[in-house]
Amino acid sequence: MMADSRLPNFRALTPAERAQYLVKTCGLTEAEAALIERPGALPLARADGMIENVFGTFELPLAVCGNFQVNGRDVLVPMAVEEPSIVAAASYMAKLARDTGGFETSSTGPLMRAQVQILGVTDPYGARLALLKHRDEILEVANSRDKVLIGLGGGCRDIEIHVFPDTPRGAMVVMHLIVDVRDAMGANTVNTMAESVSPLVEKLTGGAVRLRILSNLADLRLARARVRLTPATLTTKERKGEEIIEGVLDAYTFAAVDPYRAATHNKGIMNGIDPIIVATGNDWRAVEAGAHAWACRGGHYTSLTRWEKDTSGALVGSIEMPMPVGLVGGATKTHPLAQLSLKIMGVKTAQELGEIAVAVGLAQNLGALRALATEGIQRGHMALHARNIALVAGAVGDEIDALARQMAAEHDVRTDRAVVLLAELRGKSR
Repeated sequence: MMADSRLPNFRALTPAERAQYLVKTCGLTEAEAALIERPGALPLARADGMIENVFGTFELPLAVCGNFQVNGRDVLVPMAVEEPSIVAAASYMAKLARDTGGFETSSTGPLMRAQVQILGVTDPYGARLALLKHRDEILEVANSRDKVLIGLGGGCRDIEIHVFPDTPRGAMVVMHLIVDVRDAMGANTVNTMAESVSPLVEKLTGGAVRLRILSNLADLRLARARVRLTPATLTTKERKGEEIIEGVLDAYTFAAVDPYRAATHNKGIMNGIDPIIVATGNDWRAVEAGAHAWACRGGHYTSLTRWEKDTSGALVGSIEMPMPVGLVGGATKTHPLAQLSLKIMGVKTAQELGEIAVAVGLAQNLGALRALATEGIQRGHMALHARNIALVAGAVGDEIDALARQMAAEHDVRTDRAVVLLAELRGKSR
């Protein structure tokens, strides 16, 4: 059954009622339902096996982002994140995008790079040709180390040789293994292959191999998303859609030309992407590293997204960036909630997961640009942040929403104000 990502009346439900809705909608088992209805989804014993020196576990809010339609399919998007307004902003932009067909996505194959650093060669360009001549032999050695991957249709596909003839450490040759990792993130696979070919590389070049490690600039493993919104879709009671589009384009251009703005702009994009990566047990640090390296590939740090206006006057946004994510291995397999998140999303391949992630990043970026171009970023954010402030002031139960509503109505979201309002509220209830 395809889930309805519009999540009707979801906001009005309690967390327990939302969990039950997902259980029914996504066909979760009783055991899976228990994971989201009770704390402690990650047993301490399992956590102890995942990393070193474990003494406990740390929980983040796990939410579901609604309204997304990706390549014609409704998608429920789990997000593990602590910052207010992220889920709401992405959900609202996805709701607007449904009017024009949602998000279109595509991706390249799951190719990762492993780097083998070679030092101590006096003829680096000759070493390059020697490695290229023995390409097939190198591939054979690399592929001998992972028969499972080969059986799944993956494996080391090619090599690239990069020569740095003059470095502070002398001439350096770097061989890249280009590996199809299928539905894995692929770090362990490519690292193992790099280590396995090193003796042969030393024999062929006469040099000494030093580093044998993947590159997190996954520039051969790209995910793309596109969205189109008409002026009518963007029109509000206060502003015409045409005015909002011009404001979004001005805000985007600022990020395109100024790295100081681009850093914040791209952080907003990653606000949408990182929570999905965390929720699915993937390596958000690898995704971040690749994203920011990709953003400055032209020698200038710039926006990860592009915003334009088509001939009809509609706003068109697009994103293309590295997306090294997997469905197998690591925490994706060992963390029970990571498996549950993947089931809720209904993804079948790592490429599909990456495409959904960039679609949410694009929506998050639109939400930020739209707010900046209109009422400013703080109005909506602080209204949602008011619940956090109410909690800090000591509010409990129904007091939280009561304080949050009043502070939002006053446009005065501060802890000291929340303390005063809480005292007044409790005084009235006596």
